Amino acid sequence: MTARERLIVGLDIPTVKEAETIVSQLGDDVLFYKIGYQLVFAGGLEFARDLVQSGKKVFLDMKLLDIDNTVASGVENIVKMGVSMLTLHAYPKAMRAAVKAAEGSDLCLLGVTVLTSMDNDDLIEAGYSGDARSLVSLRAKQARDAGMGGIVCSAEESKAVRDILGPDMAVVTPGIRPAGADHGDQKRVMTPFDAIHAGSSHLVVGRPIVKAADPKAAARAILAEMQGAL
Repeated sequence: MTARERLIVGLDIPTVKEAETIVSQLGDDVLFYKIGYQLVFAGGLEFARDLVQSGKKVFLDMKLLDIDNTVASGVENIVKMGVSMLTLHAYPKAMRAAVKAAEGSDLCLLGVTVLTSMDNDDLIEAGYSGDARSLVSLRAKQARDAGMGGIVCSAEESKAVRDILGPDMAVVTPGIRPAGADHGDQKRVMTPFDAIHAGSSHLVVGRPIVKAADPKAAARAILAEMQGAL
């Protein structure tokens, strides 16, 4: 894959109108967009369909988790939208239900391991006894065994995860920050160059692009850094 196929711009912005402006500014430089909760609840699902129809690829970041039947029913309808990637929390039963529901489609299902805004102390507070790296490795094995298309993890865990998943599954990493950029609420971050070298297949970059004074220039700089690592 080229850098353009690996970069996913996170449209973590409040309105569809602002998202349309960003997509227009980025033009043909960016192929892939992530749509999550913030935009979904402002008309983002229809916008996702519009992006797909225009030839863009969409990563729908919904982090599904529910009883098996509900997860499966949701996935069946998401398949019909034509999006390329969908997240769900990497719980084994939910993943197995999703894989069965998406069977025969091109939808890449991604298991979310540990959020990049969480560190070991956050996991302890949430009731987990292990550290982030151990939990990510466990979830990666469970995703592989469930037949998922890949996982979402911090780039800090990409190398260990790649050893578990093998060469073909997707390793999608948010929390990507160019050198010198503000980390915001992210705790486990890495530069684009280092993330590609660590084994990430796709990088999710939001604020460093969409909040930049010149989003197109910011995207091009990140693409160049990614291409240099390939």
